[in-house]
Amino acid sequence: MKDITIRNIRTFITAPQKVNLVVVKVETSEPELYGIGCATFTWRCKAVVTAVEEYLKPMLVGKSVHNIEDIWQSMMGSSYWRGGPVLNNALSGVDEALWDIKGKLAGMPLYSLFGGKCREGIAVYRHADGTTMDQVEDKINEYMEQGYRYIRCHLGLYGGNAGGSMQTMIRPENAPAGAYYHPKTYMQSVVKMFEQIRRDFGWDLEIMHDVHERLSPADTLNFAKELEPYKLFFLEDALPPEQAGYFKIIREQTSVPLAMGELFTSPVEWKTIVQNQWIDFIRVHVSDIGGLTPARKLAHFCEAFGVRTAFHGPNDLSPVGMAAQMHLDLSCANFGIQEFCGFCEAEKAIFPGCPEIRNGYAYISDRPGIGIDFDEKEAAKYPYTDMDFGWLFSRLPDGTAVRP
Repeated sequence: MKDITIRNIRTFITAPQKVNLVVVKVETSEPELYGIGCATFTWRCKAVVTAVEEYLKPMLVGKSVHNIEDIWQSMMGSSYWRGGPVLNNALSGVDEALWDIKGKLAGMPLYSLFGGKCREGIAVYRHADGTTMDQVEDKINEYMEQGYRYIRCHLGLYGGNAGGSMQTMIRPENAPAGAYYHPKTYMQSVVKMFEQIRRDFGWDLEIMHDVHERLSPADTLNFAKELEPYKLFFLEDALPPEQAGYFKIIREQTSVPLAMGELFTSPVEWKTIVQNQWIDFIRVHVSDIGGLTPARKLAHFCEAFGVRTAFHGPNDLSPVGMAAQMHLDLSCANFGIQEFCGFCEAEKAIFPGCPEIRNGYAYISDRPGIGIDFDEKEAAKYPYTDMDFGWLFSRLPDGTAVRP
């Protein structure tokens, strides 16, 4: 078993929910031994596939599957100009697949390799979104009946309703198309939303909200202060990574717990805000930072400063990616919460062994490795699909583009 090498690396795009997921399969010199990993950067999925097939595969075929750290470091440095979501997701697919293989060789689930369980179940939160308060509260009721105790609440799309039906705006002549929103109107609507939620559901429910980097630093500070009376579990991604230094000012002036990092791709972005304890939760998308190898290091780094994990878990994360980070959720002492969007029946067929949810907790398979398999025939039923990028083209009322 010492001489097991990488025989082939294959990539797949499958879209069971009309969202393109990228899966990497690392095949070995042992015919029945393989690993799978998540490389889903859904908005540039074809670029990730190219990075794996044209650049990583040629340098990795023939290498030992055992040396995960050396392989990760070599992949990271092989492009000289490193990092970014395309290259990091390519790394992640291979990295998670190698960890999957490592667990299978050891005959252990990954959480055991990572030091064992710190908890038996993984607390998850769901999204209660709606264009009206009735829709939001109906969704909250539905989740609470299913046993969920952590719910992220949104009235309309990020920043309000993308179609503008909830916000009245006067645009310039010939204004370009986009997802328009009015920052002040958005802020006021969220405050009113949480006021009603606390009135109708009380204080036992843990609630959160995602700003999605759509406010100026000054507006963000005022917004956080206005939300203090409603005791949020956290306020998510209040600023873009390039303005992370402003978290120092926010932390000094508000008690609202802060979660940050969905767009992070490099330690340069998270080092300072973690060390200075300007945030309470780290929110990275594990494949966007390069997979399990860097995510383990990040989680331990955060533990030293009292920052808890709240890994990104959107619908553009494959079930294998979700399961991979749930092994970290189980084994990290500083776990906080796990975002979860659910699995459709097609995903369960493509990825046998999906985590199960019972009474608001996720439970992962005890099978060796990540614990999920990949059915290529089922995946082929849901090929690449053209996706709607509209919500990414955010604009202020005068038409100014805003990076989400």
